[in-house]
Amino acid sequence: MSQDKPQSEQLACDICLKEIPDSVDSTFEGDDYISHFCGLECYDQWQQQKAQKEESA
Repeated sequence: MSQDKPQSEQLACDICLKEIPDSVDSTFEGDDYISHFCGLECYDQWQQQKAQKEESA
């Protein structure tokens, strides 16, 4: 009798939309949401976009 291994959920990077396993993602938890990033480059790009939006508001 074989046991099925639970498959990890696939998430999408919030910047490049690359699929990443939930076990290796980097996350940012905000007040009402969680953002997922495939690596530091996408996280840095997200921070820059966020800062630009805040400056223009």
